[in-house]
Amino acid sequence: QVQLVESGGGLVQPGGSLRLSCAASGSIFSIYAMGWYRQAPGKQRELVAAITSGGSTNYADSVKGRFTISRDNAKNTVYLQMNSLKPEDTAVYYCNADLQSGPYPADVGDYWGKGTLVTVSS
Repeated sequence: QVQLVESGGGLVQPGGSLRLSCAASGSIFSIYAMGWYRQAPGKQRELVAAITSGGSTNYADSVKGRFTISRDNAKNTVYLQMNSLKPEDTAVYYCNADLQSGPYPADVGDYWGKGTLVTVSS
């Protein structure tokens, strides 16, 4: 079994910073892309940032210049450094990983964490 566990969410004032972490564990042969998504109340889940195994990154326009995604391949962990937070960043943040959990091509799958709540409010 594969698990993704997020941490680092919480309440922060506008303009503040938070760092989210997501550790993947279990039967993991290889992790390809990892990413962060978020879902605000009443809205659809959206991509925030993604990073490939080679380190290429992609960001939503709304977070460019404020958020930074990074990963530690040795620890199977992805991070999201969030700076200059705004009230509209309030959401549940979900970790996602595209990984191979076994030796066969069919063992490639898409996995999700349970989410961590980020609230930006004064």
